[in-house]
Amino acid sequence: MGTGTKMARSFMLFIAVLCVAIFLPAGTFNYWQAWVLLAVYMGCTVAMIAYLRMTDAAALERRARGPLAEQSPLQRGIVIAVVICYFAVYVVAGLDHRFEWSSVPMAVVFIGDALFVAAFVLFVFVMRANAFAATNITVESGQPVATAGPYAIVRHPMYSGVVLVVGGIALALGSFWALLVLVPTAPLFIVRLLDEERFLRKNLPGYAQYLQTTRWRLVPGVF
Repeated sequence: MGTGTKMARSFMLFIAVLCVAIFLPAGTFNYWQAWVLLAVYMGCTVAMIAYLRMTDAAALERRARGPLAEQSPLQRGIVIAVVICYFAVYVVAGLDHRFEWSSVPMAVVFIGDALFVAAFVLFVFVMRANAFAATNITVESGQPVATAGPYAIVRHPMYSGVVLVVGGIALALGSFWALLVLVPTAPLFIVRLLDEERFLRKNLPGYAQYLQTTRWRLVPGVF
């Protein structure tokens, strides 16, 4: 079975799980915000996979490995916790929809969808700037230090995009309460990236020098 077929099957299974995580807590399929987000999600993912297949099949293969391929027990634990937080966004938003905890204007919902799309655009720029970008922390033979594009602004632009995705999902699903999931999610990424920097400083030639030239890790001017 080819990588493309495996990814397609995995993606469809993932969408099915998302539907359960959203509509079961919501107690209804009458949830237009969720249907719009799912359409945006599928469109962005299909477009990104198609782009990578045409421009960098090796990058697509690296992304297909999945973050659970981490070798470090610490990183595996962080990844599991992040996955739990990720699905918690959908569950909390679904409950919010059922019990009407939030009153989110339609314009804010579409801003959430726009943030989601912006994050996927960022992912594409990250992978264009770093052909070795993978979902697990590793160093491959001949791997250079990525310093161009988003990497010239922050050290971990992929993680910046993931945080943007979480916030965008909460708003797109019409839930202010789901934004609270960012409270545990952000520290998890901070621990992950600090451990990643220690690994890359030790194993990737030139990375220590890169840390001296690019100050910010996730958000320029903040962290």
